[in-house]
Amino acid sequence: MSHRDPAWLASQRWFRSKQRAIARIIEVDRAPLSRRAALVVIRVDYRDGGLDDRYLVPVVDGDREPVDDDGAWRALAALIVSGATVAGERGRFDATVSAAAPRLLGGSPLDSLAERRTRVEQSNTSVVLGERLMLKVYRLLEDGENPDVEVSAFLTAAGFADTPAVAGSLVYVDDRGVRSTAAMLQAFVPSRGDAWAAMLAAFAADRPSTTHIASDVGQLTDRLHTALASIPLDGEFPARSATGEEVSRWRASAEQQLALAVSAVTGAAHARLTRLASHVLARFAEGFRLAAGTTPVSRIHGDYHLGQLLARSDGGYSVIDFEGEPARPLAERRRPTSPLRDVAGMLRSFDYAARTAAGDAETAASLGEARAAFLDAYGGPADDALLAAFELEKACYEVRYEANNRPDWISLPLAAVARLVER
Repeated sequence: MSHRDPAWLASQRWFRSKQRAIARIIEVDRAPLSRRAALVVIRVDYRDGGLDDRYLVPVVDGDREPVDDDGAWRALAALIVSGATVAGERGRFDATVSAAAPRLLGGSPLDSLAERRTRVEQSNTSVVLGERLMLKVYRLLEDGENPDVEVSAFLTAAGFADTPAVAGSLVYVDDRGVRSTAAMLQAFVPSRGDAWAAMLAAFAADRPSTTHIASDVGQLTDRLHTALASIPLDGEFPARSATGEEVSRWRASAEQQLALAVSAVTGAAHARLTRLASHVLARFAEGFRLAAGTTPVSRIHGDYHLGQLLARSDGGYSVIDFEGEPARPLAERRRPTSPLRDVAGMLRSFDYAARTAAGDAETAASLGEARAAFLDAYGGPADDALLAAFELEKACYEVRYEANNRPDWISLPLAAVARLVER
């Protein structure tokens, strides 16, 4: 199907506005990649009259989406490692190559590498090249620097070994001069699955393994946060505490997540969440009350859960996808905040795994042990009330996410809100 077809676009996993009716699709730019392939930028207008979206669509032979070994993905990777600029009809694509690129390429010519598009559901497109490189194409073109590229490149330069090294990236510059991250090329990490699959299996059949996995993840999280804390904030050394303004923003964000969750659900779920709302707000007030001046802030992962950890063959894990929660604005995802947000996200992921695996009393006890092992390996939260507030905020975010994407799962985060209020 053509990229101009609303039905085709609405069926794509990376298309974020499935709840909005498409009014029209306009091709606003096109830049050549090779004799057959091109990079197309489309603008999507909606019938509700709200803000439009821009998407990047690589095409072959005029308007067809590439398939494996069409050569389009290799051409895009070649553009990135060239460090060149390609002009479009209205804007341009600027490539940046990293110092790690020669090592990651290993002398292999890109045109000899087989293309294999991954089948994982996600908001971007990932293509494995020769089992050596991973090309990630950011379909939604958002104004500003994507934190996935920004943070991954910093960690690569800093020598952090537990995330795929970056070879280069691509930015789209429109006719207004506005820059949007379009793609990133990084090392491919062979894996035997992810930490989600490992924890799910452990909760289902091997209870002692849950604490071992949780402990490993806790140590990794501690190393990750130590590395992220070295990223300069506003051009200055990052070691500082949260300001009153930042904490007020955190509380406002948490309260907004609750409001959005309430508006996203209907029927019995809406009635239940409405009854819990005053108790949730009280927990937010308690958790954020004393955070200013004592809570350290830094850059964080932003969407930290078991599925973001690739299980390597050496027994370790590699952290991927530093984009942050896709429902939050890009500017918010780039702001420094408390690392306890990541801790809360991982604890919520443990809860999902435990209750997906079985949900019985024994699993609940195993979940408690896994939580304790993770927090002990991490070094323990400096502020239990703040962590509880972030965990409750994450559960509210999950209610909204499930209502919009997987309605059959809504009971899981809704029950978590009730438990977290009681705790």
